Amino acid sequence: MRRRNVGCPCKNEGVYLLVGLAAGDNVAVTALDGTGTPVEQTRLLTGAEFPGFVAARESASPRWVWDDTSRWYPRLLAASVRVRRCHDLRLCHVILRNSELTAHSRLARAPVGPWEGPAPVQADLPTRAALFDLEPEGSVRDVGGGSGSDELSAATPVAEREFRDQLEAVASAADPARLRLLLAAESAGALIAAEMQAAGLPWRSDLHDALLTEALGPRVPAGVKPRRLEDLATRIRTVLADPTLKLDSQQDLLRTLQRSGLEVRSTRAWELRKHSHPVVEPLLEYKKLSRLASANGWAWMDAWIVDGRFHPDYLPGGVVTGRWATRGGGAMQLPKQVRGAVVADRGWKLVVADAAQLEPRILAALAQDTAMATAGRGADLYAGIVASGVVETREQAKGAMLGAMYGATTGEGGRLMPKLARAYPRAIGLTEEAARAGERGDRITTRLGRSSPLPGADWRAAQARAYDSSASAADERLARSRARDWGRFTRNFVVQGSAAEWALCWMAEIRKALWAFGDDPPEAAPSSSAQSLFAHSPHLVFFLHDEVIVHTPTVLAGEVEDIIIRSATEAGRLLFGDFPVDFPLTVTSVDSYAEAL
Repeated sequence: MRRRNVGCPCKNEGVYLLVGLAAGDNVAVTALDGTGTPVEQTRLLTGAEFPGFVAARESASPRWVWDDTSRWYPRLLAASVRVRRCHDLRLCHVILRNSELTAHSRLARAPVGPWEGPAPVQADLPTRAALFDLEPEGSVRDVGGGSGSDELSAATPVAEREFRDQLEAVASAADPARLRLLLAAESAGALIAAEMQAAGLPWRSDLHDALLTEALGPRVPAGVKPRRLEDLATRIRTVLADPTLKLDSQQDLLRTLQRSGLEVRSTRAWELRKHSHPVVEPLLEYKKLSRLASANGWAWMDAWIVDGRFHPDYLPGGVVTGRWATRGGGAMQLPKQVRGAVVADRGWKLVVADAAQLEPRILAALAQDTAMATAGRGADLYAGIVASGVVETREQAKGAMLGAMYGATTGEGGRLMPKLARAYPRAIGLTEEAARAGERGDRITTRLGRSSPLPGADWRAAQARAYDSSASAADERLARSRARDWGRFTRNFVVQGSAAEWALCWMAEIRKALWAFGDDPPEAAPSSSAQSLFAHSPHLVFFLHDEVIVHTPTVLAGEVEDIIIRSATEAGRLLFGDFPVDFPLTVTSVDSYAEAL
C-alpha cells in the first residue's frame, strides 16, 4: 500500500523544534533529532522575539513540537506568521495512549498523568502555563525568576520525555506507518482549525438580521420572545386547551400532549410526525424557530460575528471517533436558515465542496468490498445499489446502508439487511464483527489506528451480575441491552472514525496545495475584512465533517475546485492505497453559501 507523508513524525525527516513556556512570557525552543534527542543548546526567547524566530526558520520546513496548537498557533497567526508543520503533543498523546497498536508501549502503560487532561478552553496563550507546566511536581511551576539556564534545566525534560515516549510508541507499533499518518493528520487539523478561526468565515450581519426578521419577526430585547414564536405559542395553547402551557418545558409539554390523546414518549420531531393531530404542524414550526432564535439568533450574531467574520472555535479530536467539536458558536450545526448570510467578499468566491456518501464508501474500502465499491464508481452509491438489483429504490438503499452502519434491527433498514449482507458480505461482515467486539467489551480500531474507549465500570458490573449464579431475568435483560448498545457504538465507531481520518487528510492536502499560491497571487482582489495574513490568497474557512469551504479570489476559483477534487483522491490513496474506491464530490463556486444548497 502506498502512503505519502503529509507531515508525520518520521525518522530522518528533518529538525524538530520543541516549543514551550519558560518563566513568565519567555519561550524556550530546543532543536531535536528524529529520536527526540537535543542537538543544540536550548534557546530562551522573549514573547516578542518568538514570532520572528519562527518566521526566520520556516523556509527550512521544520516541525514545531508543542503541547497544544490552540495555545501557540494563534499567537503566531496574530503576528502574521504561519507554519507548515507541527506535532501536537496533547492530541497525539490521547491517540497513542488509547490505541490498540501501541497498547504495550511505555506511554500506554504509564499511570494516568496530566497529558490526559482536556484541551484548554481558551485559544490564547496564557502568561504562565503551557508545555512545561504539565508536570504536577518539579516543573516550571516551582521555578522562580532565576537565570535563564536554571529555568530551562528544570523545564525542558518534561516535554522532551513526552515526545521521546511518543516516538518510541510509534516505532514499536505493529504498523508504524498508519499511526504516523494519523498523528500527522491530527496535528495538521489543529493548524487548520486555528487558521480558520483566525481568518473567519465571511458573514453579512445585515443579511443575517433580515433572515431572522423574516422568520421570527422584528428584533426584540433579550429575554423576550419574537412575535412569530409568540403567535405560534398562542396557537398551540389554544389547540391543546392549555392557556398556561410552558412550551419550553419539555416535561410540561409532554404531559399536555399525552393528556390531549397523543401517545408520545418524547417531543422529538420524528415521533411527533407519526401523528395527525392539529398541534403537530405548529409545534414542529415552533421548535424549529425556537432553535433558530436560541442557537443563531441576534444574541449569537452579536457574540460571534466580528468585523464581518464568524470565527468558529473548533475543537479537533473533540469526539472520541476523531470528529471535531466546537467550544462554542455551533459551527458544526450551522443551520440552512442563516447560510444566506455567508457571502464572499467582493471579487472573491466561496468554493463549497461536499463528499457524497462518505461513510458508506469508507466502509467499502475498509472491508475491501469490491462489489460495494463498484456500485459507487463515479456515481451515486445508493443508485448503484439499486442498479445492482439489491433493493428497489434509492431510499431503501440508503435506509439499509444506514442500518448496517448504525445497527438497525427493526423497520425498513432491519428488513433489508439480509439482502445487503448477501450482496456485500465483506462490508456488512465488518460492521457485524465490530458490533460483536463491542458487545464483548473489546476495543475496535479505525483504519489509521484510533481505538474506541472501553466501556465503563457500570457496564462491566452489569455484565458480571448477569453471569452470577443468583442473577435474575432482569439482570440478564439489562446486560444484554447494554451489550447491544455498546455494540452499536463500536459498529459505527470504525466507520465514522475512519471517515474522520479521510477528512483530515483531505483538508491537509487542500491546505498544502493552497499554500503554493503564496500571499499575493496575480490579479487577486484583496479581501476587505479578512486578517491580513489571508487577505490575498485562497484559504480554508469552514469545515463540517464531510464538507469544506474555501474563500478564494474569483480568478482562482477554478484552480481551487481542481485542488479540492485532487485532494479527495489523494486522501483516498493515503488511507486505502490502490483499492478502487471513489470519493466523488459536489463542488461549486458561489457568492453565497445558500446558493450551494
